[in-house]
Amino acid sequence: MESVDILLIDANKLFREGLKRLLDNSPFVISAEADTLAEGISKLETGIQPKVVLVEFDAGSDDIALLHTIREKFADIKLVVLAATTRNIHHLARCFEAGADAYLLKNISPDALKQSLKLVLLGEKVFPTRLAALLVSGQVDTHKPATASADLEGLSEREVQILRCLLNGHPNKVIAKKLNITEATVKVHLKGVLKKINAANRTQAAIWALNNGLSSENIPLRPRRQPAAGVEVGHGV
Repeated sequence: MESVDILLIDANKLFREGLKRLLDNSPFVISAEADTLAEGISKLETGIQPKVVLVEFDAGSDDIALLHTIREKFADIKLVVLAATTRNIHHLARCFEAGADAYLLKNISPDALKQSLKLVLLGEKVFPTRLAALLVSGQVDTHKPATASADLEGLSEREVQILRCLLNGHPNKVIAKKLNITEATVKVHLKGVLKKINAANRTQAAIWALNNGLSSENIPLRPRRQPAAGVEVGHGV
């Protein structure tokens, strides 16, 4: 594979130096650097011609506009976003809408990063597997506000937790373990959620949650209490 020049945009110089070392002995060469997207665009306008722009991203409105600018002015450049988390689905969706070719987490392994960059250069879109289908299909409304919708106010705290688990793709058994409740209780809560939001199934419920500003933040595991004598542990579907 021929050498691939990269413009790396990240305010953290230590991170930039570390990434350069991680890419040593690979076809990927960080040939230019910038602290901000605006600075990166200025460097592109001076005539440098990287094949990839690798940008750390905080998903602010200004950054979204600058992503659009890069895509419009430099259509042939592959645009790869590095983010600390996928917690706010709508930020990720707006990156996709702005023309990003990939959305990668900053804790990605070096090998996975290199493989992702190779796929991008081949014309593939690289996004978290759990979300890619929803983004491509347009089922996530990228124009919804990042904050939670007022519609969520009609749900209990436990029901909101159930929805977050659905966003993470967890089956009832895992949800029960995370929330320290039985699978039978999960099934009862899930039926209640589906009825309240008028969803026919788990997938529709997850899409509803995304479009109403709910994040898929992790819920910590807690020690599972043993059910009291006489209490049946159900098995949801």
